[in-house]
Amino acid sequence: MKLIQLDIVGLSNSQTQSGAFALVLGEIGGKRRLPIVIGNFEAKAIAIALDNEYKSQRPITHDLFKTLADGFKINVQKVVISSINSGGIFSSIIYCVDHNGKEVELDSRTSDAVAIAIRFKAPIFTYEAIINEAGIILDKDVISKQSTEPEESQEDSNDFKKLSLNELEGKLNEAIENEDYELASKIRDEINKRS
Repeated sequence: MKLIQLDIVGLSNSQTQSGAFALVLGEIGGKRRLPIVIGNFEAKAIAIALDNEYKSQRPITHDLFKTLADGFKINVQKVVISSINSGGIFSSIIYCVDHNGKEVELDSRTSDAVAIAIRFKAPIFTYEAIINEAGIILDKDVISKQSTEPEESQEDSNDFKKLSLNELEGKLNEAIENEDYELASKIRDEINKRS
């Protein structure tokens, strides 16, 4: 299967789930985005790794993983977002190589895999089928690295059922323009249910 390389293009407060965050990964050289809902602690682990100037007083789990791997000369080669289940939960595989060249694959939550990939400067990939199923297409490339203020989501998924396909497509474009990728993902799911 074809792998698509991704980059982190956004990390912001979730518009639809209190206490959650939206991690937005973007297709390198393309306009598709893959929004993933993650928890507060996972978002913090990613944000710390992205902010090169911030150092926590004590290492968090992902930093400990990096120190342990470095100590045993294990390198993370890449991370692959390998599957998505019917509930929208992503799974990933961390591909490692030890000093003897032995390859090991580790199953991981996607948020942990991304936090580790950042620390190892390892590329992040997903399969074409996953980005086709769960991704959204961005018409214009305007994304900030981090949003400061959470906004209330104005749409509930039950409201989408009342809208026509044309109205849903309009709402999808509006959500993308407002950089509300989590809402765009929910609208896309409703459109896909009707197709």
